Amino acid sequence: MKQRFSSLDVKVVAHELSEALVSLRVANIYDLSSKIFLFKFAKPNCRHQVLVESGFRCHLTDFARHAAPAPSNFVARLRKFLKTRRVTAVSQIGTDRIIEFQFSDGAYRLYLEFFASGNVILTDSELKILALLRNVPEGEGQEPQRPGLTYTLQNRQNFGGVPPFTKDRLRNALELTVQKSAADQAAGKKAKRKGADELRRGLATTITELPPILVEHAFRLTSFDPATKPSEVLGDEALLDALFTTLDQARAILDEVTSSPTSKGYIMAKARPTAEGEGSEMDRSKNLLYEDFQPFLPKQFEDDPACHILAFDGFNKTIDEFFSSLEGQKLESRLSEREAAAKRKLDAARQDQAKRIEGLQEAELLNMRKAAAIQTNAERVQEAMDAINGLLRQEMEWADIHKLIEREQQLHNPVAAIIKLPMRLNENTITLLLGEDEEEEAEKEADFDYETDDDEVTDEEAEAGKPGPAAQRLEVDINIKLSIWNNAREYYEQKRTAADKAQKTVLQSAIALKNAEQKIAEDLRKGLKQEKPILQPIRKPFWFEKFDWFISSDGYLVLGGCDAQQNEMLYKRYLRKGDVYVHADLHGAASVIVKNSPKTPDAPIPPSTLAQAGNLSVCCSSAWDSKAGMGAWWVRADQVSKTAPTGEYLSVGSFMIRGNKNFLPPTLLMLGFGLMFRISEQSQARHVKHRLYGVDTPSSSAAGAASATGAGGKKAGSEDGSRLAGEEDEPDSGSADEDGAERSNPLQPNDAKHTESGEREMLPGDAGALLPGEMADLQISDHAPKGDEGEEREDEDEGEEEEEDKPGPASSSPIATPPSRAGTPSTGPQSSAKKAPPKRGQRGKAKKIAAKYKDQDEEDRAMMESLLGATAGRQKAEAEAAAKAKREAEEAAARERRRQQQERAKRGIAEHEEMRRVMLEEGVEMLDESEAMEMTPLDALVGTPLAGDEILEAVPICAPWNALGKVKYKVKLQPGNTKKGKAVKEIVERWRSAASKKGVVDESATDPERMWPRELELIKGLKVEEALNTVPVSKVTVMMSGGAVSGGGGGGSSKGGGGRGGKGSKRK
Repeated sequence: MKQRFSSLDVKVVAHELSEALVSLRVANIYDLSSKIFLFKFAKPNCRHQVLVESGFRCHLTDFARHAAPAPSNFVARLRKFLKTRRVTAVSQIGTDRIIEFQFSDGAYRLYLEFFASGNVILTDSELKILALLRNVPEGEGQEPQRPGLTYTLQNRQNFGGVPPFTKDRLRNALELTVQKSAADQAAGKKAKRKGADELRRGLATTITELPPILVEHAFRLTSFDPATKPSEVLGDEALLDALFTTLDQARAILDEVTSSPTSKGYIMAKARPTAEGEGSEMDRSKNLLYEDFQPFLPKQFEDDPACHILAFDGFNKTIDEFFSSLEGQKLESRLSEREAAAKRKLDAARQDQAKRIEGLQEAELLNMRKAAAIQTNAERVQEAMDAINGLLRQEMEWADIHKLIEREQQLHNPVAAIIKLPMRLNENTITLLLGEDEEEEAEKEADFDYETDDDEVTDEEAEAGKPGPAAQRLEVDINIKLSIWNNAREYYEQKRTAADKAQKTVLQSAIALKNAEQKIAEDLRKGLKQEKPILQPIRKPFWFEKFDWFISSDGYLVLGGCDAQQNEMLYKRYLRKGDVYVHADLHGAASVIVKNSPKTPDAPIPPSTLAQAGNLSVCCSSAWDSKAGMGAWWVRADQVSKTAPTGEYLSVGSFMIRGNKNFLPPTLLMLGFGLMFRISEQSQARHVKHRLYGVDTPSSSAAGAASATGAGGKKAGSEDGSRLAGEEDEPDSGSADEDGAERSNPLQPNDAKHTESGEREMLPGDAGALLPGEMADLQISDHAPKGDEGEEREDEDEGEEEEEDKPGPASSSPIATPPSRAGTPSTGPQSSAKKAPPKRGQRGKAKKIAAKYKDQDEEDRAMMESLLGATAGRQKAEAEAAAKAKREAEEAAARERRRQQQERAKRGIAEHEEMRRVMLEEGVEMLDESEAMEMTPLDALVGTPLAGDEILEAVPICAPWNALGKVKYKVKLQPGNTKKGKAVKEIVERWRSAASKKGVVDESATDPERMWPRELELIKGLKVEEALNTVPVSKVTVMMSGGAVSGGGGGGSSKGGGGRGGKGSKRK
């Protein structure tokens, strides 16, 4: 099995990585093990992951892998230098097995070595080593490698370039091969290779750009005999020309595999030996053992009938499939081994319980047999007891008693024959060999020939006279201090005790086995946590998953912004004609839009969807922490604008709302976390279209409008006119007159009233704060004329007086412009002030001074003033005035720059608003290519798959609880103190552990109320980090039932709120 890269593999991989990674930035680096690293590269709408195993492989990967919880020192150092750096080049060093990554135009270089033990080396622009995976000592043909030294490239294979392939080069290569072979023979070395490989391997060491497998492939294509000796080729010019043509074709193949951005890859595999007819076709495809991979199809494998060829588009994909398959098989093997070990442990516990019960039952039977044997042989037992007691009364030594009994046994004494030696006289106990049948004992007694003459007994007779059937008799311990019947009673008591123990053990065995199963299952769960999860393909998220999103119970896509930037993105890119904007007047409330069908943009949005969207906006606000629910409101898409009536600039994430707001009734603060499944296109046809706007019938629109009329949505009639955020609402005198009027449909506001209504700005949370000092005191007329809604007003001159507004209705208030900016202070005198006449004596004093200094020029005056110190104050004042003038000039320039920036921003917003207004009026949808690709049909996402569906992915979702009615796996979330990370982890673990319960998993995948194997596989591969990002709140309370799967396959959707986990006891 191939495990390392060849020079050709490195060349093709470097070429494909250069096409895929150049211009991307390093997002992060992780270590999967001590020698395997994961590099993540990203740029907008493009992400790649590169897996690097030092010395073995480097390729793009499409599988998610589990990284170490904390980076190693080497990875931390790589992150320090390379994180956020842009990849500028990826190439192979000469024809050696080294790949070079250049970052920031060569400021940093990363070298991956795939020979010997391999290495990963980071250098600066001057090739000074900054970090490396392992230090390499100096050796034969190997320079030392450690931090601070210079990484050498000059001695790498063909570093200066590959020499042209000519016939002279081929001849020199053959001569070197012949000389090396002759030198090996002269040294007496044995040939390490067959003669058929001499030419191929000799060319591989002299013409290094051609790997041996490519040379062999070229031999087969041109029918050149690979067994030809190099010396024969040198001696025959025709053979030399044929070999040159063959190798030239190999060079052409080498150039062809790197001519396109991606090269086709091939995996050569062999089938595992299985029983005939075993498994399906899919199982047979999985039972392939991968042997090799190449960027071309080798002729030697193509001609092998036992070899299976698997083709892939892209050599990186080929390598990823090859190594990931091996890695997955190893992981599955380890997991299976742990499960098998747990099963063996459980079987051992069952066998131990069975042996314990069996032992007690055997003890009960044995004690009963011993008691019965005592009663059957009562006379013989009494004789033995009397004989031993008699000897003890004679004060005979125990050793003498032992010898006496042995002698009597040799003489076939029937009493001594039933006594088993040695005796435990210190315990007053002797062991008797008793038969269980009285007739059998009588027959054995008749066979004894008792002799009292010791001299007539020979050794042979004594040996032959030993009782043979003693081993088949029952050994019974007799207490010589008790009577026969007391000894029997002792055994009957032991029999009853054993019977009671056996009965209790049987009753407790079920509990003991259950406890053992739970302990083993817990140990298995902990062990599986330590193992890496089975490889799962990386799930490409949908375009809307970067927002807070859900699919309403009516099938509408609802999007919510997580911050001010996302609010701005939702408005500019995704708010279209027919959509609805939902918000709440609460701190931190999210801006939510409900996407309507582009085919029927005028169709009303159902009230249930509006209520669910408003619930999401309220739950994302401060109301979640304060546990005080309030109502939200909604407006049409054309009522939302980025242009204020005064033409001032609105900050990111803040919008102006024109017209009336349609308020929604307050709802409970209740979210739900669940899983939706993406199914294949073939499976989508089996599902009923659940989106409301998918049925274009007039009756459906009419029904929706009729249901919306009584839904309880209240139009904000008392808020006619415009108001900026932060101002108090002004009472409307006409609101009382409207109470008795007929209420219009809240989903279809009256256009006439909307035309006469004013404008109102909404600020989502704190993101919409206005520029300080610019719009704080601005007041807007309650009934501004329609033509003035989009006009912008600017104050060009600082001292210009405010213009008076046109007279409006009686309830209108005049528009006040912001306070004008302070002008630049002037240092000159006030020319407009009238000079007063001089006081008495001042004119004469002035004449005397003029006469005294009439001959003094300016230079003399300055000199005299400097001597007297009269100029110090003036110079200081002039310096301060100059500094002040400079500072004011800089401030004026800064104000001008800010004004120009605001002007440019206002022009851009005005152009966008004008384009958006035209698009809304004309109903034109202008989508670029990326947005067109993002129009994903929501029918691919289902909450409960049907039997036979092909489930592709599991998508975590967090939505209002009412929107998850048809979701199979769901858990209720309410305001609480548990962090969402811990809560989501608990939920996923409960789902995973539920599979271990009996009857929960439906192997046939037909019962929708039970877990299916594919669903369980996706749940096990679900990343908690990915799932918790869908929860828009920080702290929750998890409301789960006793089990993650409601009813264990019985309750299903009707229990626990319609799915897995539902209503139940609180669990924090």
